[in-house]
Amino acid sequence: MSLIHKTMNRTNPKVDWFFKKDTKWKDEYERLRMIALDSGLTEELKWGCPCYTLDGSNVVLIHGFKDYCAYLFHKGALLKDSKGILIQQTENVQSARQIRFNHLDQITDMEPVLKSYIKEAIKLEKAGAKVQLKKTSEFKMPSEFKSVLDATPKLKKAFDGLTPGRQRGYLLYFASAKQAKTREARVEKYIPKILKGKGLEDE
Repeated sequence: MSLIHKTMNRTNPKVDWFFKKDTKWKDEYERLRMIALDSGLTEELKWGCPCYTLDGSNVVLIHGFKDYCAYLFHKGALLKDSKGILIQQTENVQSARQIRFNHLDQITDMEPVLKSYIKEAIKLEKAGAKVQLKKTSEFKMPSEFKSVLDATPKLKKAFDGLTPGRQRGYLLYFASAKQAKTREARVEKYIPKILKGKGLEDE
């Protein structure tokens, strides 16, 4: 039985639109989908992308950008990466790692390797392996934000009351601006949200 027939039974209709949409990566997406499904994972839609899970836990996701499409391994930092093909998107990404593609032939040629990486990721998930994330205190706090916190006890109390994930989100966003004026503007803009106990992306 062909790979296509084997995986058709496990495709999720809620995800089909992603593979049918007009994009330069359409053929690549379809091949990546079949490889992921052939590994026995469950297909779900998360963050607007096909995500392949094991007992509800995210293992690998398919996504695309202007110059490449990719597999994103949610705990890629734990993979052995024997082929040296995993990519850390930015220095602030702690757990996830990508394998990037810009042509269908790459995926076809790498299929055995991709399956081995997925197999290893599944094994890690079954073992309950976790990535040791940096504590919020280890993230750089921009001086522009620190000075405002020091001068505003109410704001500092509100920021300290946020979840670690929300705190990290603000610190990374503020610090990513190269110019001091931009950092100051970002801090000023999000003070009301912080005071309301909301994160960067919260409505």
